[in-house]
Amino acid sequence: MATTLTSKGQVTIPKHIRDAMHLKPGSAVEFAVDATGSVVLKPAPFAKRTGKRDRFEAARGAATVKWRTDDLMRLLRGDA
Repeated sequence: MATTLTSKGQVTIPKHIRDAMHLKPGSAVEFAVDATGSVVLKPAPFAKRTGKRDRFEAARGAATVKWRTDDLMRLLRGDA
C-alpha cells in the first residue's frame, strides 16, 4: 500500500497496520533501516522514548488540596 509524504515529512500509517500493531493516537513508534535498506516500524516503549514520565503523568494525582471550582476561580481572578 502506498502513501504520500506531506510537505512536513509526515505520512499516515495505514489503518490495517495500526490495528495489527495496536497503535493508538499518541503512540510512540521507532523507525529503523535494516541491512537490506528496508524501513522497520515498531512500537517504542514509553521509558525508552523519553526516559521519564511526561509532565501531565508526573502531575496526575499530585494535588493535596481539594479545590471547589468556585473557590479556585475566585483565587485565580484575585477575588478572594
